[in-house]
Amino acid sequence: MIYLDNAATTLHKPPQVAEAVMTAMGSMGNASRGAHALSLGAARTVYDARCRAAELFGCSRPDHVIFTANATESLNIAICGLFGPGDHVISTDLEHNSVLRPLYRLQAERGVEVDFVPADRQGRIDYGDLERLLRPNTRAVVCTHASNLTGNMVDLARVGRFAHEHGLLLVADCSQTAGCVPIDMGAMGIDVLCFTGHKGLMGPQGTGGLCIREGVEIRPWKVGGSGVQSYSCTQPPEYPTRLEAGTHNGHGLAGLGAALEFLLQTGVENVHAKEQQLMRRFYEEVRSIPGVTVYGDFDAADRAAIVALNVWDCDSGEISDALAEEYAIATRPGAHCAPRMHQALGTVEQGAVRFSFSYYNTSEEVDAAVAAVRTLAAESAPEAQ
Repeated sequence: MIYLDNAATTLHKPPQVAEAVMTAMGSMGNASRGAHALSLGAARTVYDARCRAAELFGCSRPDHVIFTANATESLNIAICGLFGPGDHVISTDLEHNSVLRPLYRLQAERGVEVDFVPADRQGRIDYGDLERLLRPNTRAVVCTHASNLTGNMVDLARVGRFAHEHGLLLVADCSQTAGCVPIDMGAMGIDVLCFTGHKGLMGPQGTGGLCIREGVEIRPWKVGGSGVQSYSCTQPPEYPTRLEAGTHNGHGLAGLGAALEFLLQTGVENVHAKEQQLMRRFYEEVRSIPGVTVYGDFDAADRAAIVALNVWDCDSGEISDALAEEYAIATRPGAHCAPRMHQALGTVEQGAVRFSFSYYNTSEEVDAAVAAVRTLAAESAPEAQ
C-alpha cells in the first residue's frame, strides 16, 4: 500500500518510536504514583518528553507542556477552560470540527459569541476581516495553522501581532503543522498551542498536548487523581497537574518522546523541505490533467503537504475507493471534518480526495499516484462513458 493519508495519521514512524513503546511496556510504572524505581523512571520519561516538546515549539517552560490523548482533547481543554458567558471569539472557515464543535457548544451552553473569518473559493482568508470582526468583548482568536483539507497555511505571526495589539489570546490548532513546519511560540505570538502526536510528530496514536505561555490561566476541563495533594477537594492549581487528571498514556509518551528526539536531531526544517518537494511534484503533474480540479492556494510561499482534488463530477468516495482497490494507494475522501471549508470551496456534495505526504514517502510513490489519477480521469471522462 502506498500510504498518502498522513494528514489523518502517519503510518511510517522512526523505528525508535516503536522501540521506545515496547521498552516502556515492559519497564514502566505509573508516573507520579509512587517512589519506587519503576514509577520514577516513568516520571522521568514523561518529563523528558515535556522538555523535548518545549524545545521543539519554543515553549519557555517545560511544566507548561500538558499531555493529552490528542489535539481534540487539547482544544476542548483550551476552549472550554478559557471562555465563558459574555466572551466573544474570532475563528475562521478553515477550522476542523475539533475547533468548531467546542465553540458551537459554548455558544449553546454558555452564550459565548463566535464569528468566523470567511474563506474564498481557494480557501484563503482576508486578514483585514480580523479587525472588522473585533468587538469590545473579544477575548481570543482561535484558529488552525493549516487547513487539513487544502493545506493553506494561516500566517500565525500576523494573527499573533493582531491579537496582542488588542489584548487578545491566540489559541492555535497545530495538528497539521506540528513536526512538519518550524514553530516558535514566542516569535509567532502563540499563547496556547494545541498539537497531536500521531500526525507530523510521527508518534503513537493516543498522544497529544498543549503548550501554554506563562501567565495564561486555563480552568481544568477534567479533574481527578493527580498523585499529589490528595486531600484537597479541588484539582491542584499548578501546571501541568492542573490539566492532567488521571494516569498518563506513559507508553505512548515514551514513543512520542522518541519521535520528538528524532525531529530535533533531523531538523523540522529538513522534514518540511522534503514534504514540500513531494507535494509540489504531485501538484505540478495533476493540476494539468483534464477533468482534475485541485483546491487551495498553491501560489502561497508556504503550505502544508496536502493536495485535495476531484475528478470530473465523480463522488470523492468512488475515486478514493478506486485508488485503494485498483492501485493500492491510501487517500482520504469526503468531508474531512471541515464543513465550513467545504462550503467555501463549493464541495459539500462531492467532497474531495485528499493526498497528504510525509517525510517517509518517496518520489516513486508520488509518481505512481500521479499515474493512477491520470488513468482514473481518462476513464471517468464524459466521452469515455
